[in-house]
Amino acid sequence: MIIETVAILETRSLTKTIDTGTHRVEILRGIDLAVPPGQFVAIMGASGSGKSTLLGLLAGLDSATSGAVIIDGVDITNLKEDDLALVRGRKIGFVFQSYQLIPTLTAEENVLLPYELTGGDVAGGTTRARELLQGVGLGDRMDHYPVQLSGGEQQRVALARAFMGKPPLLMADEPTGNLDSTNGSHVLELLLSLNKREGTTLVLVTHDRALAGHADRIVTLKDGVVISDEVRA
Repeated sequence: MIIETVAILETRSLTKTIDTGTHRVEILRGIDLAVPPGQFVAIMGASGSGKSTLLGLLAGLDSATSGAVIIDGVDITNLKEDDLALVRGRKIGFVFQSYQLIPTLTAEENVLLPYELTGGDVAGGTTRARELLQGVGLGDRMDHYPVQLSGGEQQRVALARAFMGKPPLLMADEPTGNLDSTNGSHVLELLLSLNKREGTTLVLVTHDRALAGHADRIVTLKDGVVISDEVRA
């Protein structure tokens, strides 16, 4: 269903509960959020606050108990899996903490794969994949497999993959969480540089206040509700 909205991403009364058999656990309780195009939003909160669950719902990786998630005017809440996969492939890039690279594919092939699965032109895609890998400093490692790359290099491949299809919306879940401070700083610098160059809306989950300090807006969760929504100058 198409929803008229000025936001690239919006939630309306979003809830997520889990029934354990003996009681219901409320993970998210009525989240209302609207993110305009081009904004960098950091979602913060202590462990168990619901921030990673929220990101999963925003990306269409999990289903809400009630409420709505609207991406670029499309309510994805009740989409069939094929339609949802199409929206994810065309609208969303995702950077995971654990990289999620396919071990049997080279760096270049990992970057290309999601693009090819959505029907992208192979020749043009190859050119862009190589440009992105060069842009993250891996121009000489394109034919290397994940096992041949360091953690920081693997995350840089994941960054290139996330931007490959020129998605209007990029989501990142603790993208520097598995890296040491030096590699984490480098990956963050590349992420922000790519995001600015590509004009993408960035929604990032983090517990790192220094990382969140780069954001245009910080949304803080506690016990499944938004307790602070700070737009920064």
